[in-house]
Amino acid sequence: MADTLFLGATAAAVVATLWYIFQAYITSSPLDNLPGPPSPSFFLGNVIEVTDRNSWKRWKELVEAYGPVSRLQGMFGTRLLHISDPKSMYSVLIKDVELFPKQNAPSDEMHMLLGPGLLTTEGAQNRKQRKLMNPVFSVAHLRNMTHIFYGIAHKLQKAMDARVGKDGGVMDVNGWMARTTLEMLGQAGLGYSFDNFMDDSTDSYGESLKMFFPVLSTITPVALSIPSLSYIFPDRLLKRLLSLFPQAEVRRMVAISDTMERRSMEIISEKKHALLKGDDALVHQIGEGKDIMSLLLKANMVASDAEKHTDEELVAQMSTFILGGMDTTSNALSRILHLLAQHPAVQDKLRAEIAEACEGEDLAYDELVKLPYLEAVCRETLRLYAPVQFINRSAAKDTTLPLLKPIRTLDGSAMTEVPVPRGTMVLLHLTGCNTNKDLWGDDAEEWKPERWLGKVPPAVDDARVPGVYSNLMTFSGGGRACIGFKFSQLEMKVVLAVLLSAFKFETTEKPITWNASAVLYPTTGEESTKPEMILKLTKVA
Repeated sequence: MADTLFLGATAAAVVATLWYIFQAYITSSPLDNLPGPPSPSFFLGNVIEVTDRNSWKRWKELVEAYGPVSRLQGMFGTRLLHISDPKSMYSVLIKDVELFPKQNAPSDEMHMLLGPGLLTTEGAQNRKQRKLMNPVFSVAHLRNMTHIFYGIAHKLQKAMDARVGKDGGVMDVNGWMARTTLEMLGQAGLGYSFDNFMDDSTDSYGESLKMFFPVLSTITPVALSIPSLSYIFPDRLLKRLLSLFPQAEVRRMVAISDTMERRSMEIISEKKHALLKGDDALVHQIGEGKDIMSLLLKANMVASDAEKHTDEELVAQMSTFILGGMDTTSNALSRILHLLAQHPAVQDKLRAEIAEACEGEDLAYDELVKLPYLEAVCRETLRLYAPVQFINRSAAKDTTLPLLKPIRTLDGSAMTEVPVPRGTMVLLHLTGCNTNKDLWGDDAEEWKPERWLGKVPPAVDDARVPGVYSNLMTFSGGGRACIGFKFSQLEMKVVLAVLLSAFKFETTEKPITWNASAVLYPTTGEESTKPEMILKLTKVA
C-alpha cells in the first residue's frame, strides 16, 4: 500500500512538473495574434538574443520590424509582451499600477541578492520606504551636497592631469568615471570613502559593487528560474543552495552578495555608533553627517514603529542605492564623453558655455543646473542612449492595455488595446519610447542636443509619456520611478563642468563598442568583455 502511494505521488509530481514546463507549448494565448520574431530556441525562446551583449541592437530591430507592441517567447514557451507605446506604459506605471507588480512570485533574483530595498519591495512596504527616503533626494538637500561632488571631481581632475603629458595621453575614461561615481555615491550616500584616486585599488565592498551586474549578466538562465524556485525555498535557503551550484559564476554571484551584506552591516553599525555621540561626531565624518545613510538613520530614530526601516531594509537600501546609481551614471558620463569626442564642435560649444559661466570658480547648484547647452547635451544623450534598456512588470490578473495608435495583428485586424493574460511578463522598452518617430520625428535616432533648445514636438506633449524626466522614460515613471534621478544629473553636470574645463577629449584608433547588460557599457572592440573606453586627453590651455 505504501509503495503504491509513493509511486502515485511520484507520478503526480512528474505530471505536474511536465505540465508546468510544457503547458505554454500546448495552450493558446490572446498574445498569439500579435506580431513578433521567430523563436530560435525551443526551451529558451528569444531570451538569449534579447539579453546578450548585442541585445540593444535586437531591441531596436524589434521596434523597427514589429512596431511598439510585439510578442516574444520566453523560457519553456511562455509569452512575453514587448511594449514601447507611451499610453500602455502610462497604464502599467501609473493608472493601473496595482495590476502590474514587478513580480508575482514570492521573490526573484534581485530580492534574494539585495534584500528588501526600493528596487525589490512592493505595495505598502515600498511606499513606506520611499516616504522616509524622499527628503534626502530633494533639491534643497542636493544644494547642500554640491560641494562634496565638486571636491571629488577636482580630485579626479588632478589624478587624470598627472597622467596626461604635455602633448596629451590616452586612458581608460570609463574606468575613471566608474571610480568617480562610486566615490560620489559613497561619500554623499553612505558617508564612506571607497577611493583616494592615488592608487588603483578599492576595498572589497567597492569591488563587489563593481562586479555585481557584470557577473549577474552571465547567469541569466539561473536568475530567471529563481522566481519559480521561490515558491519552494525561502531566500536564505535558496541563496545557500546556489552557493553550492556547479557553475562557478553562480557561486561568485552569491559571494558578491554576501560581501555586500556583511560590509553594509559594518558601515551601518559605525553610523549608529556615531549618531549616539551626537551631531558633532557626524560632522567630522566623511559626508559631514549630510550623507543619505546618516539622514536615513536619523529619520529612523524618530519614525513610528510602523514606518521604521528594519536593519535588513537598511542593508538592502545601501546596496540598492549604490548599484542603482553607479553603473548607470558612470556609463552615461562615458557615453557623453564618447559622443563629445566624436563631435568636437559640440564639445567646443559646451566648453565655451561652461567657461563663460564658471569664470574659474565652481558654480552653485542653481546656476549649474540651468546651463542650457549642458542640459541639452545631457538630455539628448539620456534620450537616445538610456543606460537601462527596459524594465519589466508582471500582470497580476487578466487585463488590457490601451494603445496610442492601433496596431495591425497577424490576422490583419486593427487592435486598439492589447489583452494581457494573468502572469504575463511585460517588458517596457524605455529607449523604444524615447526614440518613437511618431513622437520625436524622423530624426529620432539622431543625436541632436539642439533639439532641446526649443520646444519639444507637440506630439510628445500630447502623448503623456509617464517618465519623471523631460518627457523621457530613461528614469522610468510613476511611484516606482528612479528616486535618485536628480542626484544622478548633478553628478554628471559637476563632472562634466570640471573635466571639460581642463581637458579636450578625442577618439583614438582603438574601437569603442557599446554592449548590453543590466546597464549598457563600453568595451574596446567586440571581442573584449572588459568594461573600458580609451580616449585621448589633451590639457586645455
